[in-house]
Order: sequence, then C-alpha cells, then structure tokens
Amino acid sequence: MPMNKPHLEFHQLDMNAGWATPPGYPSGIKQKILASDLDETGKMGSRTRLLRFDPGVYTTAPFVHDHWEEVFLLQGDLIVGNDAQGKGGESFTAPTYACRPPGAYHGPFKSEQGCMLYEIHYYDESKKK
Repeated sequence: MPMNKPHLEFHQLDMNAGWATPPGYPSGIKQKILASDLDETGKMGSRTRLLRFDPGVYTTAPFVHDHWEEVFLLQGDLIVGNDAQGKGGESFTAPTYACRPPGAYHGPFKSEQGCMLYEIHYYDESKKK
C-alpha cells in the first residue's frame, strides 16, 4: 500500500535542531529530514532532506543505492571522487546540481569549507510489477 509524505505548508525551519548523522557516515556529516515516506525495504516512497558537511570532512568509499537521487549544492564546496585519505577529486561550488539513477556509483565526497546540500531520494514506482 503506497505511503504519502505529509502535507506541509510553509513553516519556519529550526536550522539548529533536528540534525543527525546518517548511518555509515562520518560524524561531521549530518542530515535534517524535511519530509519522508521512503521505504527502502519495500522500494517505495521518497525523502527530502538537507545534508550538511563540516569543513574538512570526507567519506572514504563510493555510494550506490537502488533509488533515484537529485542533489543541489546550496552553499559551500563539494569535492567528488577523493581517495580514502581525502586527497584528490573534482571540486564544485554552489550552485551545482546532480541527478543520479538507481545503481549509479558516486563519491566519495569531501568539503574543504563545509557545504549544505538539498537532496531528494525516490523510487520509480512505475517500474514495479
């Protein structure tokens, strides 16, 4: 049975509260879920979140997932493709956008100055049988 994100009209966000490190991420990366009904087990729904990197924080391995992901770099810098020691990669500054299909390997990621990302994750439910 399909789930639905909540209906949320414009409301003030507390940008100092509600942040948590996603499972498997270093402690200097935190997410704030804006709205979600994402069910990764049932492969349905979607999630909208902010993702924040502290300056100098990096991941060490590429990511891959079975849902679509759209990412907008709102502020700061993001390095894509660094090695396990945080060296190398291609640097991007805001405003920058990416759209990744399911199964696309991406990352690792680093931010020298810190950054804020706006992300939407969703399953293509039209392909369900």
